[in-house]
Amino acid sequence: MKNDVLTNKMNMANHRFNVPHSKLLTGSTADKFPVILDGGKTIIFIADKSMEAETRYKYELRKR
Repeated sequence: MKNDVLTNKMNMANHRFNVPHSKLLTGSTADKFPVILDGGKTIIFIADKSMEAETRYKYELRKR
């Protein structure tokens, strides 16, 4: 019974082991760095601290 619904559900339940840890933490800010913009009105969380200047620059370009 290859197409058994219960068997397929069991296979999908084990799928979470193949998904990267960061994807399982949807909305989590763990291991991320805050970038505070607009005097504290906007906060963007980034994974790479070295990208802070570029993030600020891109935000200012979009704001215009």
